Amino acid sequence: MDDEPTSSRVKWIFAGMFFLLGMAPGFYIPVITNVLAARELGSEWVERVFLCAPLAALISPVAVGALADNRFSAQRVYGVISLVSGALMAVAFTLLDHGASPWWFVGFFFAGAVSGGPMWSMLASLSMVHLRHPAREFPLVRLGGTLGWIVAGLLLSWVLAADDSVLSGYMAAAVKLAGGLLAFRLPDTPAPGGARSWRSLLGLDAFRLMREADHRSFFICAALLSIPLSAFFMHTPAHLDDLGTRRVAATMSIGQLSEVLAMLGMAAILGRFRVKVVLMWAFALSVLRYLLFAVAGWSGSVGWMVAGISLHGLAYTLFFITGQLFLQRRVAPEMRSQAQGMLSLFSNGIGALFGVVAVRHFNDWMLESGAGWGGYWAVLAGVTLVVTVAFALTYRGLAAAPPCRVKSRK
Repeated sequence: MDDEPTSSRVKWIFAGMFFLLGMAPGFYIPVITNVLAARELGSEWVERVFLCAPLAALISPVAVGALADNRFSAQRVYGVISLVSGALMAVAFTLLDHGASPWWFVGFFFAGAVSGGPMWSMLASLSMVHLRHPAREFPLVRLGGTLGWIVAGLLLSWVLAADDSVLSGYMAAAVKLAGGLLAFRLPDTPAPGGARSWRSLLGLDAFRLMREADHRSFFICAALLSIPLSAFFMHTPAHLDDLGTRRVAATMSIGQLSEVLAMLGMAAILGRFRVKVVLMWAFALSVLRYLLFAVAGWSGSVGWMVAGISLHGLAYTLFFITGQLFLQRRVAPEMRSQAQGMLSLFSNGIGALFGVVAVRHFNDWMLESGAGWGGYWAVLAGVTLVVTVAFALTYRGLAAAPPCRVKSRK
């Protein structure tokens, strides 16, 4: 009975939800730098837009996860935040399209990011509740998000020809609204916990997970890894443009193609290797990615950029998908949505926030010193190598740790 797989219907339902969720950022993240540039909004506005998601990740994922853990059915919470996020994003890009002050665009974009910030972590936690064998089945379900991102990029570049158009934002808003409506048809997932204290409902109890050494090492290194990762999303499109690539969104989707391959092989990988080994592979591939970008900068050859982009999906999957499964196994049911929210807070919040600020200074240094793209990416490769060593020294990787339970105050 325990070996019986999850029904195909359930797996397809959640894969479809991930597909829609992945399409939304796939429409605008790879091209937002160029969309703003087409409206003569310079690097300072790019930085402000890219600060929205990290700031939002500091606010909402853990708190919303706590509501799903303790008060409301998870699928209803997910549906509401998806609808609100989609509506706010539609308003933001409408304002940008009609020439309103960029501050209005940034304001509504940030509001949409706050409401939608918990969506990835919530859908991951929600789907794993209904999967009988998360380690084997979740990577295949999560693959829907990667395919959605790829399809969005291909549609944007090859069908809509909108690599610098606000249409990218309209499409993202539309799929978020569709995903929000469909979420109310997901299998019911009632709150497993019953805490009622303000501390528990705000998600503050989740920070007690940091008392466990492996959790602490994983969360901190996830934040540090996300600092140079911000540069990938902010400046890879600009570097590709400098190298003469015009189909930026389609080129960036190569990273998602490698993510597909990684997810197809995740079950076999996790069945043969310990979590620490898989995470170390992710770090090593991240270092190699930036080194290849540096070679592209020094040589002026776009081929090295394509090679580096192709490693992005492998590195991302091996670290973050493995990490989500690690938390699902190591954290008690009444804390799992909050634990996934903690991963979002540290990676998409703290790490990405420092990353956006640091990337700006690195970019200024690149322009002022004349180091060029080669020097820029070489520095980020060095930073990632330091984080790799720190993780190797601090993560113990206990083979059979019991679920970490946090006593909440009733």
